[in-house]
Formats: sequence, structure tokens, C-alpha cells
Amino acid sequence: MDDENIALNSVLGLELNRVFFAVRETANKQKIIEFAREVLQSERADVADSVLPEGPAS
Repeated sequence: MDDENIALNSVLGLELNRVFFAVRETANKQKIIEFAREVLQSERADVADSVLPEGPAS
């Protein structure tokens, strides 16, 4: 991962954390958690799809 992506992910993580603690209702906090999990799973799937499998060893 390059420096720009690392910085962006750090900023997004901090902003998500700020929003989470600003929300008072537990139900809304649960929605934030579920959304963050969906995004993370999607990102992991994208990374897994972009990795090319290695061919057989010669």
C-alpha cells in the first residue's frame, strides 16, 4: 500500500471514530459498525481479487 492510501485510511478511520463517539443512540452505533464491516469486507475482497495466483513451480 502506498503512503497516500495509508494516510487516507488513517484519516477515514479517525473520522469514523469521531462520528461513532458523537452518536448517542446504541442502534445508530450498531448501524455504523455494520457499515464499517461491510466496507472492510469489500476492500478485502477487492485486494484478494487483484492478487494474481502464481503458476506452478518449474
